[in-house]
Amino acid sequence: METSPRTFAVHDIDTALLQSWPVPMPAVEGDKEIRGHVLVLGGSREMPGAVILAATAALRAGAGKLTVATGQSVAQLVALAMPEARVIGLREEASDGFSMDAVAALDPLADRVDAVLIGPGMRDEPATAALVHALLPRFDAAGTTVVLDACAMGVLLHPPARWPAGMPWRFERAPVLTPHAGEMAHLTGIAKDEVNAAPDPRAVEAARAWNAVLALKGARTVIATPDGTLYSHEGGNVGLAISGSGDVLAGIIAGLAARGAPPDQATCWGVALHARAGERLAERLGTLGYLAREISQEIPALLEQIAGTDAGEARTIRQTPVDRGTAPGAASPAASAI
Repeated sequence: METSPRTFAVHDIDTALLQSWPVPMPAVEGDKEIRGHVLVLGGSREMPGAVILAATAALRAGAGKLTVATGQSVAQLVALAMPEARVIGLREEASDGFSMDAVAALDPLADRVDAVLIGPGMRDEPATAALVHALLPRFDAAGTTVVLDACAMGVLLHPPARWPAGMPWRFERAPVLTPHAGEMAHLTGIAKDEVNAAPDPRAVEAARAWNAVLALKGARTVIATPDGTLYSHEGGNVGLAISGSGDVLAGIIAGLAARGAPPDQATCWGVALHARAGERLAERLGTLGYLAREISQEIPALLEQIAGTDAGEARTIRQTPVDRGTAPGAASPAASAI
């Protein structure tokens, strides 16, 4: 991806922005169906915990129903750890990838779930990519929000056989992608140092090229949408740089999407909640040593606190280099208020 400097607006994700862009709330008389149904697809023999972390986070973010699809070898373990969930065991290959039998097993869920998260704890990138390509048309047709994390983002590197040779993969309906700098380097072929040196233009270019809402994670996380809108969040602490933290973030985003938040809103809120949860844990436990499993516990109270506190923070727009000399397109409702 070639980049050339140009200025464009970066919208800061602060309390004022979040309060002007409230996530959907169920009616007082609403039931679990109204709160949304989330499917989490992931896990493996060596990493069953990732899918547990992500699924727990989705519920903590307010989703009403949860289904987990994971390998048969760990399905019982996951079911015992997640009594709130329906757990589907999928046949595994020797490589730890899921068999393509999973397509038939998951197809009936497409019309019944509001958001699907694919990737936490999965292994065998080519096999995972093949499964994602087979599932995407069904979820896209149903209008399901798709969040791709970890191994599942490798779908970009392994297009289906029917895709024209040499043409980069582009999603038909925009999913959410959640790479850190190392994963972004893997997906783009750009050195990690170069990604870190210019995250804003890299994120904008990738979001446009892939037709995705992209959260490029780091101490400063940037979120780009396919129309070129860019959000920025600074916060949290180094304690969030721990195994499982990314699984929790992906789960929060999926849970918010299941409640009805559009992909860009779910991602902005998810990043902010994840960072603020880390700040709360650091105050009580210290900056280093809290666990990824503890992050989700802070989310319900933070959701209410953000909605109810005084919106006294001023939103700011910075001028930052952009690639290809193209200004962002039409802003989202939140961005237009900035």
